[in-house]
Amino acid sequence: MTNPSLNCLSEGHGATTMTTHPILPSRNEDYGFFRTLTVCPHRDRRSAEVWTLASRLIAAAIGTDSEDEMIGIRDFLDSRMGRHFADDVVGNMTGCNIDTETAIASAIRRWQDWRISRKTERCDGIPAGLPYLTGWVQHFAVAAAMVETD
Repeated sequence: MTNPSLNCLSEGHGATTMTTHPILPSRNEDYGFFRTLTVCPHRDRRSAEVWTLASRLIAAAIGTDSEDEMIGIRDFLDSRMGRHFADDVVGNMTGCNIDTETAIASAIRRWQDWRISRKTERCDGIPAGLPYLTGWVQHFAVAAAMVETD
């Protein structure tokens, strides 16, 4: 178990650019990021606003420049990995007593500091060494693109 006080970062997200691509709504409001934040009593915004904020901050952090990557963000947040990311955000809000935006930004920084492992590369095909959040978003973007071509 991690010590929440080690994860608390109170400064802003630091990203200066935002995507010009539209934020895609959740397709799985009963699971993943959306559901986890919906049931969190510490959020300071409506669920749809939290979703939009998280999508924008992730897009800025990973340098999203395509609609495919926006699909990857949506599918990441809707997935099991998105639920884990949401758990990190909720942990920041409850353990650090910070607002939703700061909690999301802190989780993004932490996930970007982690790296994709060799094991994840073997199991999921994401190149080892990529920032964890970037790798998972790209994984979901590629998976969605492959479904489109079938």
